[in-house]
Amino acid sequence: MSRPGPRPIGAALIAAAVAGMLLTGCAGASPEVSASTAGSIGAVAPEGTVTPTPGSGATPPTGYDVVVIADEADPVAAGLVSAAEQWAGRVGAHLVTTDATGEDEVYAAVTAAVAEHPDLVVGAGAGVVDQLAMLTSQVLDQQFLVLGAQLSEPTENVTAVVWPGAAFRGSGLGASDEGTATSVTAERATEAVEAGVASVLEGRTGIVLALG
Repeated sequence: MSRPGPRPIGAALIAAAVAGMLLTGCAGASPEVSASTAGSIGAVAPEGTVTPTPGSGATPPTGYDVVVIADEADPVAAGLVSAAEQWAGRVGAHLVTTDATGEDEVYAAVTAAVAEHPDLVVGAGAGVVDQLAMLTSQVLDQQFLVLGAQLSEPTENVTAVVWPGAAFRGSGLGASDEGTATSVTAERATEAVEAGVASVLEGRTGIVLALG
């Protein structure tokens, strides 16, 4: 995979991330977790869903290495890539993007990204879901973040951020919710990136963050 250098960075983004979480499992909702206790709750079971609320975010160390894979012809993916690039500029992360279209390109891009051992591999939009579902369980030591989509059976190294209109789960599983240009605004993309990265940094992985 040819990994281009960081793209030009836009304006600084607002600092929003996860301070407390309202856990909602298959059996129903549980009490809200405050910022003071969030770090002690332990791992949420894979496939669990939480609703993040804005708060004091987790800032990665300078040079935090991120690879973003997306089909940038998809307006949802393109908006998320832009938000990720701006976030990286604000926090000092090192971020590169790979534009991948179709199963073969996405598979090759994910495989190449994992071989580089970045701190985080980000898949943006519905176009990367099927290949991530095939590969993520084979590399459990690599952290993944899926934005604007989710895996139907995530392992503990996969965290996802979804919202109404952008919650695709894979081919044949909710294709009507792939997302359109109107389902991602600059504010929503920023919220998704920052909430997702904060969750990974704070060790709450293998879950789905559902934005309201």
